[in-house]
Amino acid sequence: MNREGKVYVFDHPLIQHKVTLMRDIHTSTKEFRELAREVVTLMTFEATRDLPLKDVEIETPMTKCTMKMLAGEDIAVVPILRAGLGFVDGMLDLIPNAKVGHIGLYRDPETHEPVEYYCKLPADIEKREVFVVDPMLATGGSAVAAIDFIKARHAQNINFLCLIAAPEGIEALQKAHPDVNIYIAAKDDHLNEHAYIVPGLGDAGDRLYGTK
Repeated sequence: MNREGKVYVFDHPLIQHKVTLMRDIHTSTKEFRELAREVVTLMTFEATRDLPLKDVEIETPMTKCTMKMLAGEDIAVVPILRAGLGFVDGMLDLIPNAKVGHIGLYRDPETHEPVEYYCKLPADIEKREVFVVDPMLATGGSAVAAIDFIKARHAQNINFLCLIAAPEGIEALQKAHPDVNIYIAAKDDHLNEHAYIVPGLGDAGDRLYGTK
């Protein structure tokens, strides 16, 4: 069943504070990793707000009662390699039973089209609420291609979660996949001539892994 995807830009003070620290050129690799984990945990809290609940009967030290629990923990987290890996642990802190897939892409130097070089997803991906994770949504090319490949494996309910997005990337992803919810910690101004997000924070992968 198709759904109409929405764009959510988080304005929570803690998220905005930590994103500002991540942008700072003086923030160390260690601090950047820690902040990435904290921000994505906060984003996960908001992005899972509409997960379905069911009634269950439990017994407290005082009495038996009917309470709410998740109707199912059918969630998959799929980072886009490599930078997306830095945002997985923060999600698993809140949903530790989620299954984790991985997808890797590179751009063909001649055709300039995205090519999938690795994709390993849960076998029951079509039954799961999928969160594709990548820290940056710049041109949108990688996100669109990753979701193309994931849909080809019969995934249906897909969300995209990123730290910082440019308007150009949001537009491209919405056009290609109008059924995908997009969760963003910060929406920036534009892309520069090198397709970097401005003001942005530089290369998220390099800052996560110290490979400048």
